[in-house]
Amino acid sequence: MSRPLPTAPAAASDASLDPQLRRLVLAIIVGAVAVILDTTIVSVGIESLGRSLDAPVSTIQWIGSVYLLAMFVTIPLTGWAQGRLGSKRLWLLALTTFTVGSVLCALAWDAPSLIAFRALQGAGGGVMMPLMTTVLMQAAGGRSLGRLMAMVSLPAALGPILGPVLGGIILDSLSWRWLFLVNLPLGLVGLVLALRLFPADEPGRRVPLDHVGALLVTPGVVGVIYGLTQVGEAGGFGASRVLVPMLAGLVLLGGFVAWALHRGERALIDVRLLRHRSVATSSALLLLTGVALYGAMLLLPLYWQQVRGEDALHAGLLLVPQGIGALASRSLAGRLTDSIGGRWVALAGFAVITLGTIPFAFADEHTSTWWLMATLVVRGFGLGAVVIPLMTGAYVGLQRHEMPDASILTRVAQQLGGSLGIAVLAMILAHSVTDAGGVISGFHAAFWWATGLSGLAVALSLALPARAPAPAAGR
Repeated sequence: MSRPLPTAPAAASDASLDPQLRRLVLAIIVGAVAVILDTTIVSVGIESLGRSLDAPVSTIQWIGSVYLLAMFVTIPLTGWAQGRLGSKRLWLLALTTFTVGSVLCALAWDAPSLIAFRALQGAGGGVMMPLMTTVLMQAAGGRSLGRLMAMVSLPAALGPILGPVLGGIILDSLSWRWLFLVNLPLGLVGLVLALRLFPADEPGRRVPLDHVGALLVTPGVVGVIYGLTQVGEAGGFGASRVLVPMLAGLVLLGGFVAWALHRGERALIDVRLLRHRSVATSSALLLLTGVALYGAMLLLPLYWQQVRGEDALHAGLLLVPQGIGALASRSLAGRLTDSIGGRWVALAGFAVITLGTIPFAFADEHTSTWWLMATLVVRGFGLGAVVIPLMTGAYVGLQRHEMPDASILTRVAQQLGGSLGIAVLAMILAHSVTDAGGVISGFHAAFWWATGLSGLAVALSLALPARAPAPAAGR
């Protein structure tokens, strides 16, 4: 649906990225860091925000939920908007929306106003996440995709390291409003870099919006996500406030799939891309990666706080080793993906995640902190490695005009996996604590489930393409 960006020059070797592409990566990373950091910074401040705004937990939890829901409203529209406005104009609009939303959040006067401004933030961030991948994949021309994704994944690797620590420092020393004002300098610098370094857009095309598809897929995804966010508070999947929105959402999504198959390329999202083994397998594995990453992001800080008695800041600091491991594996995973293909890199990465999760299924209040921190380095190494082959593998065999829809499909899969992982592991933790009569037994059960899901991904990795993607400059 979107107009391709200029590709990297044909002379660019697979050993390095073209300088023009590197500048584009820099512009995109600065903007994306703000979005990634925002999620992790705010997550550690929910309790403090509730106290400061005199709001109950049932209200203040919407600060996170509405951000996620707003992202899913705009993600399916990204491909259409890119074709209508052009990549540069859409990126500037989305980053401006996110930055203005951040400032408004800092100026919020009560919980409802903060929740409303968080929705504005989420709308901008929802466009930026799939757009950044599409823009770079189209600009790279199929060359050095592993190395490219190693650079692009930097914000995701930095988020778990810097976010909780920065959030804890802000809450310890400054007003809660700085949780959002910290995005302002990143947003402004990102806008300046995008104005200077993004390729110029051609005039926008009159791309017709698939209104029926939008009315089916957007509320469908939102319904499923909303239902999943209610699982923990409702105590399971059987509650009406979980089942009703989830079933309604699944019905709408089924209707969208039928509609999209009928319309083909004219659909809001071309779901026929899932016929490509690369897209289908990468999407399924990214869903499991979302479960492994975001589900553990729920379990790990809770373990440190509820079992080991740490406060929010120290719990965040104890998670830094996982981020360090993710940073350490990026370059190696990128080079290996380019040289041997994504299958074996993903398989090894998921195996490492599995091994790095098992020790927490045995950990109690007396387990060595240094041992668990070393385990988190190993686990982070696997997490940093798997994202790169999965994101590059999704584009194997695709033409340039198909890349925006592939970006949307993979992004939705990863975010759905995150919501599913949080919901399932929170329910398992709560039920296991009740059934077994102890907090530690509950965490053991939840971590064993997380281990099993990672192990499932090891087997599914064998379905990924074996070889590295071939250059697509001629497409």
